[in-house]
Amino acid sequence: MKPMKSGFESIRNYLGSKKEKGRRKIALLVDGPNMLRKEFQTNLEEIRDVLKDYGSIKIGRVFLNQYASDKLVEAIETQGFEPIICTSDVDVRLAVEGMELVFSPVIDTIALVTRDADFKPLLSKANEHGKETILFGAEPGLSVALKNSADYVIILKEGIMEHEYNSRDLKESGTEDFSEVPLPGEGQVKL
Repeated sequence: MKPMKSGFESIRNYLGSKKEKGRRKIALLVDGPNMLRKEFQTNLEEIRDVLKDYGSIKIGRVFLNQYASDKLVEAIETQGFEPIICTSDVDVRLAVEGMELVFSPVIDTIALVTRDADFKPLLSKANEHGKETILFGAEPGLSVALKNSADYVIILKEGIMEHEYNSRDLKESGTEDFSEVPLPGEGQVKL
């Protein structure tokens, strides 16, 4: 089993230790119907704050279905995100806009908030074109294929963020064993 580390500060340190020199230009895409549920306690402000330590959020869009309440739309706008109301399938609209961002020279990192395996091709294409990918997902129901397609994985469990080490962490640490991967602040320098 891959080791996990939890806590808001740990997540901020983790992503902060991964960024290359300079600020990353991030597009944040949120699968509203999949993630904005009471049982996941998804906090968009915390996600935004974590990503701000990693780079600048150039695009922040929350995709919602036509049944989203006016109160939810207003809350999303108040937090500085752009609500996208979809009259048809939310997944299709998010995937299309995500693919446009894969080819945008303005964006170098795509952060996706979802649990849905339908977005695996989007993450794969983003990686193929040199974009870094960050997945914010929630348990239960987070797709293993989706987790394995992202550069960095942050899991929301009962309102608490945890990051999961992946193959990129192993490569960067120069080891073949997850137990030997240093935690943020343990032998890693925050840039």
